[in-house]
Amino acid sequence: MKRKIALLLSLVLILSTIFAGCSKENTKNSGNQGTANGAATTTPDGKDNSTSGDKVVTLKWITVGSGMPDNYDAWLAKINPYLEEKIGVNIDMEVVSWGDWGNRRNIIVNSGEYFDILFTDGSNFSSDVALGAYYDMKDILKTSAPDLYSYIPENYWSAVSVNGGIYGIPTYKDSSMSNYIVWDKAMASKYGIDYAKIHTLDALTEPLKKITEGEGAPAFPMDQNGLSMVTSLYDGVGLGIPAIGVKFDDQNHKVVNTLEQEDVLSQLKTLHSWYKDGIINSDAPTTSESPTYKSVSIAQGWPSAAKTTWGPNMGVEADAVQINDTIVSNETVRGSVNAIYSGSKYPEKCLEFLQLVNLDPKVRDAFYYGVEGENFKYTDDGKIDKINSDWKMAGYTQGTFFTVSQLTTDTVNQWDEVKKLNESAKPSVLLGFNADTSKIQNELANCREVYNKYKSELLTGASDPAESVSKITKELKAGGLDTIISEVQSQIDAYYKK
Repeated sequence: MKRKIALLLSLVLILSTIFAGCSKENTKNSGNQGTANGAATTTPDGKDNSTSGDKVVTLKWITVGSGMPDNYDAWLAKINPYLEEKIGVNIDMEVVSWGDWGNRRNIIVNSGEYFDILFTDGSNFSSDVALGAYYDMKDILKTSAPDLYSYIPENYWSAVSVNGGIYGIPTYKDSSMSNYIVWDKAMASKYGIDYAKIHTLDALTEPLKKITEGEGAPAFPMDQNGLSMVTSLYDGVGLGIPAIGVKFDDQNHKVVNTLEQEDVLSQLKTLHSWYKDGIINSDAPTTSESPTYKSVSIAQGWPSAAKTTWGPNMGVEADAVQINDTIVSNETVRGSVNAIYSGSKYPEKCLEFLQLVNLDPKVRDAFYYGVEGENFKYTDDGKIDKINSDWKMAGYTQGTFFTVSQLTTDTVNQWDEVKKLNESAKPSVLLGFNADTSKIQNELANCREVYNKYKSELLTGASDPAESVSKITKELKAGGLDTIISEVQSQIDAYYKK
């Protein structure tokens, strides 16, 4: 009898062990459940989801670009073993197309969907921080990414600070803002346009008419994002609403409705005239992707980008002429930021990884140019010979420009060119000031909704600003515009001790 009982107990122990093993495996495969911001989240599968020891973890990075690269798997097969060897990390990228980015990003932030790293910018950064979406890395930044902390200028860290916390890694690049009119040189030559003398939207009108009529197609095609440059001379104070701002050189620091300012209204009227004349495509307010080729466009960057990026992407020889001053502000620095999820299981690993992306040339080139041997190859002198332009990740979203290898076609050192622009940029009068938006969150949400509802028609020229600005302003006021302006103005006045 005792022997039967012993055998029975042994059988129970064996079965318990088997079921326990199955349970652990099922838990691993289904993802560990955690919470962040009060919402349940699911951690993506990795080689190991434990945070202890020397286990390899997989980090989920969601960003914007031209969609997932066609050779993504081949790229992963090269980059992940290197990352694994260096810091015990694998990377899982989601590259969302430009047209889908706004909706996808909002879903990610507001639903509690799990990620480790998310690209963000000045239009969403402050509101996302207020929502609790991002991790405050202040206490671990100098220990987990000390070289990166030292590398990025101190005032750039101030730009991504909110209420004493640091909520993102600025991608140290053309962190000042310079806008350029980009020309297809052959097209300009065909119509006898002396484009080097054109520095304003008004001066563009007649040349654009000439190209549009001659080619039978819009010379200045757009997508639904329109021309955001029209409010670029106003510091948006990190509110994420381009309709509110302070003129970058206004020593009185007056917060205004930018849409009602004469310089902005004048440009909006010019855009509307272009739209009516067919210079801008009629479907601009609704199209998510503008055509790759554009006879003329306006882009943010630096002069030689016409030769290294803008022209090659269109398959033409391009040239660029600056429009407006080069400016640096909190918002220009926030134009490209990578934030860590507040619910990430691996914030230290995220920082180690972002340090590698920024400062390890092999990693930096892989993210910027793609797969070595398929998208690019190194020359004997360490430069880059691009095999094609098929790589779909957007280099500006990833990390610093200053560790990216030069192209063989570069006639000047374009990264030195970018540094020079940064150093010569005119500072916004609000550089270093960060608004506390805790008291106006509802008003900000209301006004963002109003602005986003109308911005496509306004910034593509589809609506007449003589009528639409009044309508938008009325709705902004109903949503709390005056409350926002009053609160932010009082903070600015106190900061500058007026």
